[in-house]
Amino acid sequence: MHELSLMEAVRDQALAAARAEGASLITAISLRIGSLAGVEPEALRFAHTVVMAGTIASGAELRIEVVIASFFCESCQQGFDCEQGDCLCFRCGSFSRRLLQGRELELSSLELS
Repeated sequence: MHELSLMEAVRDQALAAARAEGASLITAISLRIGSLAGVEPEALRFAHTVVMAGTIASGAELRIEVVIASFFCESCQQGFDCEQGDCLCFRCGSFSRRLLQGRELELSSLELS
């Protein structure tokens, strides 16, 4: 389960940011996860509970924003969304290799006190 190691990295980033701000508590952690990032949100939620235990982020709310994959079609010169990553433009049927978004795994914000 690689979500455990991913959440450990999130924990380390969050704790470092909280220390830098002089915070004593992290109340919420917000993540942006691309639909093609290979991350299972429910496994990440479980890992969050385990990894944050005993830290100033214990009990923090985990907010996950799923970012739908988006590609650019060279033939149509337009972007298109694709939830499953099948990269075929729905307008012209061309195959696109130009991914605009969808592989993110970002700590987007923290709520501190």
